[in-house]
Amino acid sequence: MIAWTSFIPKNFVSVLIFLLMNENSGFRDHAAASSDKIFIKATGGGAYKFADLFKEKLEISLDKEDEMNCLVTGANFLLKAVHQEAFTYLDGQKEFVQIDHNDLYPYLLVNIGSGVSMIKVDGDGKFERVSGTNLGGGTFWGLGRLLTKCKNFDELLELSHQGNNRVIDMLVGDIYGGTDYAKVGLSATTIASSFGKAISDNKELEEYKPEDISRSLLRMISNNIGQISYLNALRFGLKRIFFAGFFIRGHAYTMDTISVAVHFWSKGEAKAMFLRHEGFLGALGAFMSYEKQSLDGLMVHKIMQRFPISVSSAGDKIYCSLNSDWNLNDDSIQCSVYGT
Repeated sequence: MIAWTSFIPKNFVSVLIFLLMNENSGFRDHAAASSDKIFIKATGGGAYKFADLFKEKLEISLDKEDEMNCLVTGANFLLKAVHQEAFTYLDGQKEFVQIDHNDLYPYLLVNIGSGVSMIKVDGDGKFERVSGTNLGGGTFWGLGRLLTKCKNFDELLELSHQGNNRVIDMLVGDIYGGTDYAKVGLSATTIASSFGKAISDNKELEEYKPEDISRSLLRMISNNIGQISYLNALRFGLKRIFFAGFFIRGHAYTMDTISVAVHFWSKGEAKAMFLRHEGFLGALGAFMSYEKQSLDGLMVHKIMQRFPISVSSAGDKIYCSLNSDWNLNDDSIQCSVYGT
């Protein structure tokens, strides 16, 4: 089995076909020796959307795991097992946060994918989706695709590096003649209306640059997520807010904007925290679901000889384990693949 999450890169099927068909890889022979079927642990929408495709084209069954449960399981694993997993990012400064494992719960996990889910985590296997928003990574990419000529998500993110959102966003200073609105605590640089200048400037639409549009769009989505997240943390009295998901990708401006929003709305009492392995929560959680299953009779000893599953460090890689004795310190995670 292999753990997989809902995002499937375009080249994934090609790689998998290569592994299955290439005689030198040993994957097909090894899988066939242990069982007549090959399973892939999968979670998220892709587990359902691509199930028939995998079955028809590759004769592979997707063993589906609950998405929210996988996200929480993956997050708990990382926060307990990986040294310096969580960090804050504000004004370009990255600072790792020491997590007391005895004081981890409760916390708010904000997973930003196509949409946003906000999950109150009270312990291992104890969680509740308390809120969310439909304005997430899909909104950024969807509107970005409509408003620019970018062909993929990463291109849109890269374009935002070159932009200036103040060309398009209406600031408090634009309304108050360049001054603050100090009475209510708003600085002149606070965004009063995202894309607001587009209705007041005497410009043709063609005059607005794609890079400025993407920057403004990223700022709008990130600000909104940061604000809603803090309000939900306040609602439940949660001290910690962890942000994760494919939308963030370690992108500095995204993290900084979310952090500023949390700082602003909490008046400095709360901090946004991020995870180094934020894009792997679902896959890790799916992988760890093997703990719940009895693997007797599946010739696991032979499988593990070829694809070891253990907690060990090798260079800059972490090999996931089914054991509970975790103490990992490296920078990236690699899950072993095996047939069953």
